[in-house]
Formats: sequence, C-alpha cells, structure tokens
Amino acid sequence: MIFGPGERGTPPVEPLTLKILVAGGFGVGKTTLVGAVSEIRPLRTEEMLTEAGRPVDDLRGVEGKRTTTVFMDFGRITLREDLVLYLFGTPGQDRFWFLWDELATGALGAVVLADTRRLEDCFPAVDYFERRSIPFVVAVNCFQGAARHPVEAVRAALDLDEDVPVVLCDARDRESVKQVLIEVVRNTMTRPSDHRAGIAT
Repeated sequence: MIFGPGERGTPPVEPLTLKILVAGGFGVGKTTLVGAVSEIRPLRTEEMLTEAGRPVDDLRGVEGKRTTTVFMDFGRITLREDLVLYLFGTPGQDRFWFLWDELATGALGAVVLADTRRLEDCFPAVDYFERRSIPFVVAVNCFQGAARHPVEAVRAALDLDEDVPVVLCDARDRESVKQVLIEVVRNTMTRPSDHRAGIAT
C-alpha cells in the first residue's frame, strides 16, 4: 500500500452517525424527500392504495397518489467525512402511528414536512416531537401550484415556539433537502446535551 505525505499511521476517520426522522401528513412528500437525498438505494415499504382504504385515507389534495408507506422509508446521506445521517421516514396515516415510538427511539432530531394546502395534517407530528422534547425543523414542501406563504405565517398557523426553524424546500431536489438536513443538525446541536440521545459513534 502506498501512503501519501503524512498519511502513514493516520487512523481512519470514525464518522458521527445521527438518526433523523422525517414526519408529516399523508402524501406530503416524505418518501420523495428521503429518495431525493439518499446516497444509497432507499428502503421503501410502500403498498398500493386500495378501494378498501378509501374510507380511512383522506386523498383530498393528493388525488393522484397511488401508493402509501406502511412502515418506514430509510436512507443515508454523508454531509461531511465525519458526519453521516440516517433518515427514517414515518408513515403518514393515523392507523400507522403506533409505529412512531419504535422509529423515534434514539432519534437526535426530526423534519416535519408540511403542505400549506393541508397544514393541519402536520399538527400530530409537531405535537409528537414537542411532547417528547425531540428537536425538529418544519420544512414547507413547495408544491407546484400551491400558494407561497411567508415562514412567519406558517409559524403562527402552527403556533410554533420561536426556536423552531421553519424553512421552505422542494422535496424533489437534492440540494434543497440537504439544506433542510443541515438546519436540523444545526438546530439539534444548539440544544442541551440531554436532548442528544440519537448520537452514536
């Protein structure tokens, strides 16, 4: 093996690995977000929507949706050589919320993805992370044709504390999603150390 100058005996960098949840309402773009940014082929647990599910799956605003996540989405992104994020997308429908506690175990922070056309759909995720003191960022997914609202208007509508970041994003765009994740890491690292249960080395 050939070593460059100063490389002999240099120990490999052991990256910090952080678990981040991606939550939000049904059809808001969680699977799309994880897939857009993951450097590995994302794990998806999607099933086709059926007529039997129509009474419980509210398709208003997402009439073209054909599949739904029934457990989780999983992806990975290396933000720096020494920082790797593992992304866990939660299912959006009410009947799968019992899975959230398992997915949230060890999470350092979270993204709450919001659609301003159905803003009320992200209330349960906001409440969940507030009750468990898991730092989170609200990312407004800017759907084509949806009205753009100032972040302060979104903050007021969701009754968020001032220390909860609100950002605009395009869940289809890798660079846009990366900026959201950077904000999640920045937000969690400014919190007291007892909130950092998701850190593993």
